[in-house]
Amino acid sequence: MPETIEVRPSPKPRHVFTVQGNLLAVPAGWELLPPGDAALSRRIKADGPHWIVKEKKGRKVFSRGIWAPAKRIEALRLALETERADPAYTRKLEQSRARRARQESAYQEDFKQALIDYLGFHPRYELLAKRLADLIGNHATPVGSGTVARTQRIPIEKRAEAATIAWLRHQTTAYDHMHIPRQKGARREVRRMLAQESKCLLAGYRQGTRIDVENCPLQKALQTSDR
Repeated sequence: MPETIEVRPSPKPRHVFTVQGNLLAVPAGWELLPPGDAALSRRIKADGPHWIVKEKKGRKVFSRGIWAPAKRIEALRLALETERADPAYTRKLEQSRARRARQESAYQEDFKQALIDYLGFHPRYELLAKRLADLIGNHATPVGSGTVARTQRIPIEKRAEAATIAWLRHQTTAYDHMHIPRQKGARREVRRMLAQESKCLLAGYRQGTRIDVENCPLQKALQTSDR
């Protein structure tokens, strides 16, 4: 059945599982293109029938390659190698990388400003807000980090709020060491409760209240980050 489908790995050589759980034999003459060459993978997908292999582990989904006709993979690989050997390709690639770097730098600055806006600290704590925004932004914005800061599905203001609450959850609460029952909704409820605690923590800085730096979880987290 040479068509374009998504499949799951199988321990049986040259076999895969469909998303419905059915075992399929890989068509004769096909080979597995490992993940790693994004340009070649895109061309394989655009050129004809192929099977995309994905594996889910926990909440994450990993690419395990693409099954496609071996002759087609080899032909497209050779064409791509020839193209890459052309100096014009190198110049184009460098220009593309420079453009992405500029875009990424601009996004990081925009995101850190969104963090500062969300924090909304009293002028007394302005420097602390900038420092906290740097810490959260440096953690959340790198490409491939998989954090909420990288999604485009929600406005940047919501991304900043979610990233702040997530950082505070891990840095100022006992969340990482909690034993949470494996029950539906249990983890969500714990996160909701801790989010409220984090917002209460931020309220003091927003109001300009004098903070007990010896016992403030945020101050302790900032001290830890300096080490």
